[in-house]
Amino acid sequence: MGYQWDWSVLLRDPYLGWLATGLRWTVLISLLAYALALTMGIAAGVLRTLPSAAARSLGNAYVQVFRSVPLLVQLFLWYYVVPEVLPDAVGTWLKRELPYPEYWTTAVGLGLFMSARIAEQTRAAINAAGQGMERAGLSQGFTRPQIYRHLLVPVALRYAMPPFTSELLNTVKNSSLALTIGMLELTGQSRQIEAYTFRGIEAFTAATLIYFAISLAAISLSSRLERAVHIPGMLAGKA
Repeated sequence: MGYQWDWSVLLRDPYLGWLATGLRWTVLISLLAYALALTMGIAAGVLRTLPSAAARSLGNAYVQVFRSVPLLVQLFLWYYVVPEVLPDAVGTWLKRELPYPEYWTTAVGLGLFMSARIAEQTRAAINAAGQGMERAGLSQGFTRPQIYRHLLVPVALRYAMPPFTSELLNTVKNSSLALTIGMLELTGQSRQIEAYTFRGIEAFTAATLIYFAISLAAISLSSRLERAVHIPGMLAGKA
């Protein structure tokens, strides 16, 4: 006997509301995590290209720490271990007084993990911009901070936009690991629907379609932004 589909279960109360709540948390986690990943990743990527050996070592150490440890382990460390090793007052606040600690833990942990990947892409993009631009800036009397601020970093970020888009999609997908520390985002809510209705195929199919829709929206937005900020004649295929 074949499987009897029942899509109507997803429209019943409270299951539709659970999916909507899960989608909201997925979006909120992804937005904060990606903003943190861009901020820290670009900063670390810039450090890895500076002439200072100390700055490069600091940037390299940052990347190695967050890139070498699996995301799931990092989430467990941030949620279960860090509050226990901090001073009692801080640890108590993190565990009992901070609103939605699972949300903040996931967003911060995921953001730092993804920032290591963005740092590597930023470093590669700055190197791709070439030494010629740096030498041209020096010849015009620019200081090194001015060269990075007005020349290298703006051009490098244009180079890096396609991989940055990929990292945005990875951030959304990796947010599903939040369920392991009790955060009922989209995947967590789908599992909850399965537990209550025994309709896991329908629940996870709906979640898959929602993730797919989020990905399409992110790709479309990023493509428009990439076309809006490209420099004609500098990037391949954009002349």
